[in-house]
Amino acid sequence: MPLVRISIRKDLKPETKKAISDACHQGLVEEFKIPDSDYWHIIEELEPCNIIASKNYLGVDHGPNLCYITILAGKGRTGQIKKNLYKAIVRHATEHQTEIPANDIIIILQENNGLEDYSFGNGDVQLPPHLLKLAQEQEQQGK
Repeated sequence: MPLVRISIRKDLKPETKKAISDACHQGLVEEFKIPDSDYWHIIEELEPCNIIASKNYLGVDHGPNLCYITILAGKGRTGQIKKNLYKAIVRHATEHQTEIPANDIIIILQENNGLEDYSFGNGDVQLPPHLLKLAQEQEQQGK
């Protein structure tokens, strides 16, 4: 269950916000192999004056439409899969909207153990099948 929090300017078009959310989900389905029904997003709308960042960081210029995407997901993906996810999100986002350019999409991935760090209701721990499969694969590989 990746939980996606999108922090974005309040004054951007609703279509832009939906496009960013859809891009995150498409990337997660493609690269993290989550089920299509595993869709948990929070869109946090901020006044433009509440988004403060460097105009240039690590050789990347940033404009006024910064979009922060924070993804909380179960650990176990390789560095290459994570890189593929970031590229997929940006590719899908820029294909479907024009207000936020690729250089203004900032993605932060936070990981937890995934198997016992979620409750989908009733105070119970539910174990998503795709995370159980990932854990079994890692165990077989000796990780």
